[in-house]
Amino acid sequence: MNKKTMSRRDFLRVSAATGAALAVTGSALAQDEPTPTPAPLPEGAAGKLTVIHRTEYFEQVQTLYRETVEAFAAEKGVELDISTANPEAFGDFLGKMTAAVAAGNPPDIAYQSNISNSQMHLLGLVEDVTDVVTEAESRYGAIMPGINAQPGGFIDGAWRAIPFLSSGRGIFMRGDKLEEAGIDPKTLTTWDSRRDAMLEVSDPDNEFWGWGITANQSGDGYGFLTDLIQSFGGHPTDETGQIVQFNSPETVAAVTWLAETYSRDGKYGPMLPPGIESWGDISNNEAYLAGSVGYTHNAFSVYAQAKRDNNPVYPVTIILPAAFGPAEIDMNGGSTSGWMNIFKGAQNIELAKELALHLLSPEVFTPMSSLGAGLFMPAYSNLWTDELIAADPNFAIVKEQVSVENPFIGWSYPAQPNALIDAIRPPGIIEAMVRNVVSGEMTPEEAVADCHQKIVDIFEEGGVMQP
Repeated sequence: MNKKTMSRRDFLRVSAATGAALAVTGSALAQDEPTPTPAPLPEGAAGKLTVIHRTEYFEQVQTLYRETVEAFAAEKGVELDISTANPEAFGDFLGKMTAAVAAGNPPDIAYQSNISNSQMHLLGLVEDVTDVVTEAESRYGAIMPGINAQPGGFIDGAWRAIPFLSSGRGIFMRGDKLEEAGIDPKTLTTWDSRRDAMLEVSDPDNEFWGWGITANQSGDGYGFLTDLIQSFGGHPTDETGQIVQFNSPETVAAVTWLAETYSRDGKYGPMLPPGIESWGDISNNEAYLAGSVGYTHNAFSVYAQAKRDNNPVYPVTIILPAAFGPAEIDMNGGSTSGWMNIFKGAQNIELAKELALHLLSPEVFTPMSSLGAGLFMPAYSNLWTDELIAADPNFAIVKEQVSVENPFIGWSYPAQPNALIDAIRPPGIIEAMVRNVVSGEMTPEEAVADCHQKIVDIFEEGGVMQP
């Protein structure tokens, strides 16, 4: 979708509509106010380099990142203002950046993970950084084919964000529990086989539960639910990205499967740990690292912390490929897990571009990546050095994932990503749909129809009327 289809004013209207939806979702996982950033955004000014970055899972990585930026600013003889920001789509980053650009004092550059580049471009927040990406590829090699960088960052004929990090799929299972039960992990290729295996290995009397994936509003929950729906053949729109097609027999079948999975009174109740209905992104980390669950979908943070802390679950953790559903869609591949954006009206645009290229240089990037345990992986082919791959036995697996040709496009499939599809995520309507069914307030058919209508409302508020 481009600006001719949806205007900035339309998008602002969409944002208001999705915000209002939170108040009328019924038993949905309502979020009355966006999650705030941890500190005020720095105000840009000439001669003062202003940098925003996500909070790193490893303090060593964050320290190296900040020290690199500090040394760069010192070498250039400029003052530095550096701070962290909320990286989630349901945070307040977009609103704060919109205000900062409108006021004429935005930060120069941000490194973030989950903010939609399509939305930021549509709001007129970001600079064209095609020259930086072109230079990065000439220095550091082609962008890894399996990370879907172009659909996520190349918008309206130009790069609106600089690919920074890549990531494989974080799908982890306790190999020792499978071995005890005589289950070959190579046979666990489908959602059904994984669900049945996790029921079999569950031992609630000894506080071990197989299923460690929440359906609650969170980054991990949203990713799991959208993957599951699409593996059944459900999808938000047609191939144009403009016609809502969410309400389908395939989506209903997926939601029915989810209702069976998360019903405590049903067959799979014994595999559900206490409180999983309200887990956030950190909860499945904690449960897996505590040795109380056998299967989770997570960023590589859970694996990374297990390695860092010499946790006994680390050597018995296996990494699985994406599961297949009835639609038999191959959903393997990686993703761009970190982007750098330069903002409209920034006072130090050329300096920000220099910083971006400096952060990608091997002498800077490789030490951070080696410490990141899968969370800070290269987006460019020449940065996948033998030195880096030797730093962790599973880095070679991650490289395989991000090297997949023609990887699955993600939640927008069969369309390319666009701002309207991205607008489905912040109000939590997908998670709310599942909760409405699990709670018994709606049937799967009713919940899917309700969610479909909310997506229609988002599109029509954005000026894309539905047939």
